[in-house]
Amino acid sequence: MTHMRSFSKLEERNIAYLVNHNISFTLVQVTGTGLKKSILDATAPMRSYFFEQGIHNYSEQLQGPNHKQILPTRIFDERNEYQTKTSLYRPITKKGDPRLWIYQLGEHTHADDIHAICAYKMEFRVINITRVNIEKSYTASEPSPLKEFIAELYHTSSTTSEELLAFFKCHKGEWFEAEITADTGIGRTIETMLGIAQNSNKTPDYKGIELKSYREKRSSTKNVLFTQTPDWSLSTLKSGREIVAKYGYLDKVKGKKTYQNTVQCNLPNSQGLGLTLDQVKELLELQHFGTPIEDVAVWTLRKLHQRLSEKHRETFWIAVDNKYQDGKEYFRYRSIEHTRNPILPQFDLLLEAAIITVDLLLCRPSGHGDTYSFKIKKNGMPLLFPESLTYDLLS
Repeated sequence: MTHMRSFSKLEERNIAYLVNHNISFTLVQVTGTGLKKSILDATAPMRSYFFEQGIHNYSEQLQGPNHKQILPTRIFDERNEYQTKTSLYRPITKKGDPRLWIYQLGEHTHADDIHAICAYKMEFRVINITRVNIEKSYTASEPSPLKEFIAELYHTSSTTSEELLAFFKCHKGEWFEAEITADTGIGRTIETMLGIAQNSNKTPDYKGIELKSYREKRSSTKNVLFTQTPDWSLSTLKSGREIVAKYGYLDKVKGKKTYQNTVQCNLPNSQGLGLTLDQVKELLELQHFGTPIEDVAVWTLRKLHQRLSEKHRETFWIAVDNKYQDGKEYFRYRSIEHTRNPILPQFDLLLEAAIITVDLLLCRPSGHGDTYSFKIKKNGMPLLFPESLTYDLLS
């Protein structure tokens, strides 16, 4: 598998500019071979992005030219746009590895240039971030198609967050009855009030904005970032039940083995389990620190970065006051922390510093499914989410 080369200073500035304007995108490097053969590999992050945007699902696409999908495409430079199209396909040869090609791309690129591909209204917008200075185009006095595109998407994003904040401000100080008396009761009630259907989708909740609610009184010192099962195909043990069988302990009430504990880097827990970050292999490893050290399970850093990026591109962290009356729970909104654009390299550093930890909740007596919950200490939030605003909903 080929990896994308290191970014230049201009590419870094372009990526930061898109991120700070809340524009979602995927990246592709045009290799010399790809340019010559008019073939680009659809990488795993790219395929995930297309799927999440509802634009294409390679896993359901059949092989061969008869099943090729063609999408309208616009290529931007700093002053102009060029209308073309992109084909997404799986060839008959080999395993039908996912491919794409942007027609006429050769007129706007050189070998090893990196391009941002933005999915928008069932079309693609393509920007050569190696050659185009996006900030220069956007701040220029004269209009340009690229400037108009960024302005439109940025306005749409800002409108959504303003709309959501207006909803919470409209209900400032009001008490609401939770749908159910359970840990998830308040979150479920907020989703119902916003018209969000109950489902197990791992994507953000409200028009691309993730909602995370927590009770201020009983709030722990950590926030849940996301849940993610290990990659069992790369792991020594192949399931949560195998972890429990080898390292679990007896639940005295149920008389069955369970495992509910936190694991972190640098310090094994009471059962001897801990985490190791292997940057060379790009893995987060769950290990038993005995003699010898035993490998247990792994997560790929690429998958964890993908989950963080998908889940928390924009998030409302909602703190609530709660009370109980006649066996029912009631709550009101206290404050909202509004975060955007986590810094992915910081995720690894915070893991190593044990500011991000993982709760293993396996074979629980309650009957809930196995959960691998990645949490961050609240004092680490500004390190992962540098762009945040806090809104007081009680004053």
